Parts: sequence; C-alpha cells; structure tokens
Amino acid sequence: MKKLILSAALLTLMLNVKAQDNFSAVFKQINTEVQSNSEAYQNLKESTEKIGHRLTGSANGAKAEEQAYNLFKSYGYEVKYQPFEVESWDRKTLTVKIGNDKGSLSAVKAVTLAHSPVKANVVGELVDVGNGLEADYQPLKDKVKGKIALIYLGVLPGSPAGTASLHRSEKTAIATKYGAIGVVIINKVEGGVLLTGTASVTGKLIPIPAVCIGLEDGMALKAKLKSAPQFAQIDMTNFSGMIKARNVIATLKGTEIPNEKIVVGGHLDSWDLATGAIDNGIGSFSIIDMARTFKKLKLQTKRSVEFVMFMGEEQGLLGSKAYVGKGLKDKTLNQVRFMLNYDMNNDQKGYAATRKEMEPLFKSWGAEVMKIDTGFKNLFHAGAGLHSDHQPFMLEGIPTGTGAGSKLPNNSGPFYHSDGDGFHLVDEQGMKNTVRYSSMLIYALANTPKIPVNRFSDAELKVFLESQKLKEPLKIAGEWKWGD
Repeated sequence: MKKLILSAALLTLMLNVKAQDNFSAVFKQINTEVQSNSEAYQNLKESTEKIGHRLTGSANGAKAEEQAYNLFKSYGYEVKYQPFEVESWDRKTLTVKIGNDKGSLSAVKAVTLAHSPVKANVVGELVDVGNGLEADYQPLKDKVKGKIALIYLGVLPGSPAGTASLHRSEKTAIATKYGAIGVVIINKVEGGVLLTGTASVTGKLIPIPAVCIGLEDGMALKAKLKSAPQFAQIDMTNFSGMIKARNVIATLKGTEIPNEKIVVGGHLDSWDLATGAIDNGIGSFSIIDMARTFKKLKLQTKRSVEFVMFMGEEQGLLGSKAYVGKGLKDKTLNQVRFMLNYDMNNDQKGYAATRKEMEPLFKSWGAEVMKIDTGFKNLFHAGAGLHSDHQPFMLEGIPTGTGAGSKLPNNSGPFYHSDGDGFHLVDEQGMKNTVRYSSMLIYALANTPKIPVNRFSDAELKVFLESQKLKEPLKIAGEWKWGD
C-alpha cells in the first residue's frame, strides 16, 4: 500500500512539474552554445601544458587558483577567493624493499600514500589480509600485530558476492587498529600503474607508513606468501605542515530569491604524479564552462548560483569542509538548497541525486533534453556515497546530486590518482556533454518554483545515512555524530 501511495504522489508531482516548468527554449540555446563555442577542452589543455599538476598548497596549486579566478572574471562574474589554512601533506622520499629474508631484500616500485608519517623506517614480516576488511582480520586474531599488512585495493576477484569495497583510508585505519606497523596496498590496474591518494580517514597524519605497489608485483607477492614468509622494509620521509589554499567562487545572483543558492562545485586540485586531467580536470573545467555558458547567453535565474572550485579535495575534502564550516559559522549554509558535485564526470546520460523525491523533476527536465539529443538517455540514480566534495554538504543534510551514467573516456579509469593521468585521455565531446546537460539541470534547479526536498533534520539524516549503508565508513572516519 505504501508503494502505491508513493507512486501516486510521484505521478501527481510529475504532472505538476510539467505544468510549472517549460525550459525547452533555454535548453536549446544552451545546447547550441556549448556545441559551437565550449572552451572547456581548450582551457584544460592550457592548464595541463602551462601549469601541470594542481597540488593544493603548492606553487602550481596557486597558479591553478589564479587561472580559475581569471577565467570566471573574464566571463563577467563577481568572483572571490575563499582562503583557508589547513594542515597538509606532501611526499618526499621512499624506498620499499621486499624479500624472503630480512638480510636480502630487493627494491620494489612503489608510491607513498598521503598522510603517511613525516619519517618512518619499518622492517617486518608481511601478512596477507586479503581485502583488508574487518572480516579478514578475524581469523588472524593477533597475527597482524607488529607486522606489515598486505591489502588489495578494491575487492579481490573470487570474493563472495556482496563483499564491501572500503576506501583505502578505511582499510588503513582497520590495519592500524589491529596493530600493523605498515601497510602495502596492491593496485588493481594492470601494467605496473601506481596509484596515490590519502590513507587517512581524518585528513591528519596516520601513525604507520602506507604505500601502494603495482598489481603484478602485489599478486606475485601474495602467491609467494602461500609457501614461505616474506618481509618488507618501508623507509620514507614526507612533509606535513600548515598550508594556505583558496577555493574560487563565482556568483550569479538570483533575480527573485537570491538568498536561496544552488552550489555547483568540483575540485580543482590534483595529485602531483601527473597533470590530473581526468581527476578532476574534466570536472572542474566543465564547471567553469557551465559558468561561461550562462554569461554568454545572458541567462537569469530566480535562485542564486555559485560555481565553486574547491581545493584540497584529494587531501581530505579540505576546501569543501572549509566552505561548509564557514557557512555554519556565518549562518549562510541554510541558503544552500541543492549542491551539484562534478568529480570525474564525463559524457553523462542522465541525472543523479541523493534524494529519490527528485526523480519526477529530473526526469521531466531530462525528457526535454532527450528531444534535443537522443544521446541523453534520461537515466536517474538515487543514492549516496562518500569521498568527494558533496560529502560535507550531505552530512549537514543538504540534498546533493550530479550526472548519472557517466563514462570515462579512453579507458582512463585505471589511471585515476596515478602517474598516467594526462590530457591525452580527455575527450572533447565528452566534456561538452557534461557542460550542456548539466547547464540545463542547473538552469532548471535555479528557476523551478519549488524544489521538493528540504535540508534533513539530524534525525532524518541519521536514518538516511543508515539506509545508504554509510554508518560503518563514517564511524571509521570519526564522522558518525550520533554515538551509537
């Protein structure tokens, strides 16, 4: 009966949506403008060639902030920096050696995972803990204590159906809990590709060194451990200290309800192993072009729209946490009606939201998009995850969304966070699709008379996060605020 009532309510809402929104003429304008004049691809190309990586707190990071500021300004926006100062991390030196005898270890290609200690030199026996989940430690009991944990990054082939895939930081936290003195994580990408990323659930230094090795080296090591003990030495130095960075915010002021805001954000920063063209150049430079499109077409919106380039996402959502923290302090966070996050989005085929109630609106607008281009499939996905800049907003109860059905270009998925993430992987039309379809969504969200979801209360948020199976990872990260 509840399903019938809900379906009837959704149908009624969809009929009301069709009556209240008619954005097809503007959608056509957006489509023509982006297909003909998009600058997203060229701006990203220029960034990768002239700036390189965009590591938060580095000279390159500052140059990227300035480039984004200047682009927004050139399009006619009111632009501001939102500076923040946080503890950040940078890699220095690393040697990893592995072998069947502590006295005769051989060097293995590896990369340090972020927030490892400033200095560490550990030698110990390796213990294979499979996927690195709590369940993998249960049969080992105290056998991990004082040893180095060998962990597969995702979910090992052949694992039981439904096996959870925790973040590398969460796996490192579990290893630390069981007394490991170091962590070696096996990347899941063929060809010796090395992946970086944070191993800290808090964005602070972790107590043990954590590194990533290639798939082939890792699987060979797992095989050796079945027949004989293996040992490893991890010797590293890193930097950790206070750094300054700046979010970049361009504002399109609303004409009727300017104190209601749609935040459109994505992280401008990248890791330093490559130029971060996919993670997250394709997202951030698409957002900048969405902003350009609005100004070029002189589009007006009832609600205000903020286009935000976040820094520090890779080191622990530092910029988006700073934005939300400031909003809580100055009481402006209540103005945010919806947050759209673009992180590695490409060639989307629909729209996604944390809230199922958005489906009638999104599908109604998507039906108009399909009339313009049948390549848009009007997919809708409802659900929530962690580890990108929507998270701080979501944890304050704010509805969030993004593109649905995105597909990364040129088999670039394996090069996420790696030394191979370069501009050669980018597809121009894929970026154009993100820009045009998302510009349409932004315009509709900012102009529809009524957005059918409000900010969750704490009680509602708790129920929602539990329904999304996010309680465990949030507890591991120390971000579960309900204490049970």
